[in-house]
Formats: sequence, C-alpha cells, structure tokens
Amino acid sequence: MKVEDIRRVLILGAGTMGQQIGLQCAMHGYEVVYYDISQEILDKALARIAKLGTWYASIGKLTEEQLQQTLLRITGTPDPAKAAQEVDLVSESVPEDPDLKARVFAQFNELCPERTIFTTNTSYLIPSMFAEATGRPGKLCALHFHDLRASNVVDVMPHPGTAPEVTELVRDFARSIGQIVIMLHRENYGYVFNTMISSLFFSAMTLASRNVSSIEDIDRSWMGITHMPMGPFGIMDQIGLKTVWTITEYWAKKAGDKQSQANADFIKQFVDRGELGYKTKKGFYSYPNPVYAEPGFLTGEK
Repeated sequence: MKVEDIRRVLILGAGTMGQQIGLQCAMHGYEVVYYDISQEILDKALARIAKLGTWYASIGKLTEEQLQQTLLRITGTPDPAKAAQEVDLVSESVPEDPDLKARVFAQFNELCPERTIFTTNTSYLIPSMFAEATGRPGKLCALHFHDLRASNVVDVMPHPGTAPEVTELVRDFARSIGQIVIMLHRENYGYVFNTMISSLFFSAMTLASRNVSSIEDIDRSWMGITHMPMGPFGIMDQIGLKTVWTITEYWAKKAGDKQSQANADFIKQFVDRGELGYKTKKGFYSYPNPVYAEPGFLTGEK
C-alpha cells in the first residue's frame, strides 16, 4: 500500500489527542471515523472538534468553507465493527496502559481489513510491549503526536518486527498531514522530545516534592533563563496532570525508585482533587488566565 491508497483513518480514543489527530487528518482530505466506548463520549468529542476547528478558522489556519468540508469528513461510532469498516490506517490514543492497548488492538485486528496499518500515539511506552498482541506486528508502528494546536512535529518509531515498508508508509502519511517527521532508528522510551522534557519534569517535581522551592519559583527559574513562555509545571498543566501522574507512577513502580514514587505521590494530590490542569481550568495554576502569563510573574509581583 502507498500513501495515495490511504483514504479512511480510524481514531481509537476520542480524548484530547485523538480529537486533534483526527481533525488534522480530516483537514488534509482524509475520511475520519472515531471510536470510543459510548455515544455520549463521542458526542462531546465531536462538539470539541468542531470548536477546535472554529478556532483554527479564526486564526486563518483554514477558511470557513474548508472547515465545513473538514467536519463533513468526520464521523463517530461506539460500534467497533462499524468503525473498522474499510479503514486503511488506525491511530490509537487510549490510556497509557500496555495491557489495555493490547486488548484494543487485538479486538480491531479481528475487525479491520488485512491491509490496515496500526499506529500508536503512546507517549512513553514502546510498540514492542504489545506488538504481538495486535495480531499484525509487522504492520504496527508508533506515530507519536505532540499538541497539534502548537506543534507539527511527530515521531515515527518502528519496533524490531515492523516491516520497513510500513515505517516508510507511516512517514509518508505523517508528511501528508503537514507534519515534521522525526525518524527513530530504534525503540526508545519517550521518543525524542519527550525523553528530553521528562528529565526536566523529573527535576522540577523532585525540587517541589522535597520542598526545595515553590512551584512558581521553579517555573520562574526556567522561564527567566530560557525566555520560554511557561515553565515545567505550566507545561505539565497543558499535557494534563492525570497523564503526567500515570506515566510517573508507572515508571516509579517499574524502576522501584523512591524519588520517582515521591514525585508520583506529589502529582497524585492534584489528581485526587480533580485538578488536572488546563482542561479542568485548574492544576498547578488556574485557567484561562494563569499567573505565569501575567507581566509581573517573573519578578515575583504576581
């Protein structure tokens, strides 16, 4: 199969990243179908997708006519058999649990056409953790997106059993939807950018969990020296604290590292309170007007 043969894309998981990925595909002419476990989840997701598309139109990313055509290419269904019909490529964005990903892929292996390529958007796991369970390991590759509202960089990462032509096809597909493609030659937990930023997050959480400095001052240090618009805790709010906690907790348990566990427990306080970051309007900061964006933040006046 060549990239020109890809017409219909299935998004598994209609959460924040799935919404962004599907919209990006539809904006570039692909038919997109969303699958999630209930119609209620899908209805909410489709409403958010329309809202995101409207914002894109407001900033000139596409015209109103293009927006309407884009939205017409998007559908959703809680029926897995219907979702899998005539699908050429799957993009999976279910929670960061390798067993869950394995079950979902195994289910859709039975339903999707033989030609269908499977891709995973996992942030910190690697495809070989669930490749065999997919039933088509040679057709599985990681296609990892960042926040598409602000970035067009993706990682393409095969596992040892991925067919080379599948890796090339996924690369070409990513380019066809306007992405800058970062190719990984081997599996690496966290890909490229995430590997670098996870070290930043670990350091920031360690400083805060040990009460070395406040969240605000840790962010001020980063922002003041790098001239970035937000610090590590502001970035974590954008990612979502439940995702940050899930990943931190997973690796803390796997490595048996006490400081990693202390960092996970530190984040868990916010998760338990439902303070999940930007999407719940409160995390380390309050939104839509976080104090780190105010003029006096760096000088400590805010």
